[in-house]
Amino acid sequence: MNLLTLLDMTVAGHGDRTLLGTAQTGLTGLDLQQRARVGAAHVLASGARTVVYLGENGIGFPIALFAAATAGVPFLPLNYRLSHEQLVDVVAAQDQPYVITADSTITAGGAVTVDEWLTLTQGTAPDVTLPPEPDPDAEAVLLLTSGTTAAPKSAVLRHRHLAAYVLDTVEFSGASPTDAVVVSVPPYHIAAVANLLSNLYSGRRIVYLDKFTPEGWLRTVADEGITNAMVVPTMLSRIVDVLEAGTVAAPPTLRSLSYGGAPLAPSILERALRLLPDVGFVNAYGLTETSSSIAVLGPDDHRAAAASDDPAVRARLGSVGRPLPSVEIQIRNTDGAPAAPGEIGAIFVRGPQVAGEYRQGGSRIDADGWFPTRDEGYLDADGYLFVRGRADDTIIRGGENIAPAEIEEAIHQLPGVAEAVVVGIPDEEWGQRIGAFVIARPGADLTEDGVREFVRSRLRTSKTPDVVTFVEDLPRTPTGKILRRELVK
Repeated sequence: MNLLTLLDMTVAGHGDRTLLGTAQTGLTGLDLQQRARVGAAHVLASGARTVVYLGENGIGFPIALFAAATAGVPFLPLNYRLSHEQLVDVVAAQDQPYVITADSTITAGGAVTVDEWLTLTQGTAPDVTLPPEPDPDAEAVLLLTSGTTAAPKSAVLRHRHLAAYVLDTVEFSGASPTDAVVVSVPPYHIAAVANLLSNLYSGRRIVYLDKFTPEGWLRTVADEGITNAMVVPTMLSRIVDVLEAGTVAAPPTLRSLSYGGAPLAPSILERALRLLPDVGFVNAYGLTETSSSIAVLGPDDHRAAAASDDPAVRARLGSVGRPLPSVEIQIRNTDGAPAAPGEIGAIFVRGPQVAGEYRQGGSRIDADGWFPTRDEGYLDADGYLFVRGRADDTIIRGGENIAPAEIEEAIHQLPGVAEAVVVGIPDEEWGQRIGAFVIARPGADLTEDGVREFVRSRLRTSKTPDVVTFVEDLPRTPTGKILRRELVK
């Protein structure tokens, strides 16, 4: 199975539906397939061996992805927010790239602009022969990992990994013809690739939002009759602020709202549940290397946890749910043995959608098929997964391993705290000190000593922050993940 098979099924099952763009002017599945074939011919005529997409959200992205698949070459969407020097270096490292770019200063590979690409794919294809459909084991998509604690790497996702994710998680043609999803995560994120493939396969129209503002997002949801959406936590926080201000009404058509990509403060989730009582919330946890989600906390889980007086059940609002049916998750303790329920350890995952491979360094999957996520967490007695953060984030203070997430959760309980992040700061005496970076709510009367005392009252003294720094914002990736290495600096 490959990506073109998924597109063929889309065209056969609901190819006459408008699946990309506005209901009035968007592309059908058949339109997408035809334009991808024209685009593939241009790629092949150029002699390229990689398609690089350097643009914002829009229909140029899906056309480029399927054009690459049709041409039998890998697709690499790049972060257009990188510096010019970084972009030049990444593009230069690719094998004969065909570059589609919104940055006119990038000229490698005979680059075409996104607008030129859209025009080219509406025209006549060069006289070239399209290759056979790609082998399921061929490289389909290359994605740079977020690099929150170290330099990013090129993750390799093969056709079979992405196809397995879609086939195992999505009901074919299961969406209503009136269903629509708004996608505001950038094209170079695994969530954008997964959203494209899964919504096409289900028959749900995709509306792209190239620049996110909470007001613009809410307006798009209302104007386009959006039923489904996926946001990262920073987006959800801003949407909640606007809804609470009462300047924009809650969208009446929205039925499902998925969030993920980074931890979400419990206070924000509780506000969102209160403001959008008729919306089914979904927390999805996954990695670039796993072709998107591997665990999901569904709407019923959210409702049950929010309404429960049982602390163990209510705590599930802080979990990422249970593994997908086709995925196995194992927690391993420091000895490498399976951990007991509630015991924190390293998170390992295996399943047909798990790629676990990089251009630099090859596969990280062991002989038994397990991939080390480098995240830490635990499974409760009912199989709900709680993610405590990256193993690299662990603070070692005086020989004691300390999870930043535990301290962050304590600080978030302090009234007046909007957001808090904890990192380990190098220290000659202790190895690392605990540094807390706190964003205060407007008008909040917070002090460094007050934050330390609050944490000390809930956790033992060794987990009290040594340094508390109040900031107005935090360094993040475009998908909302905190760049902890920048805070350490």
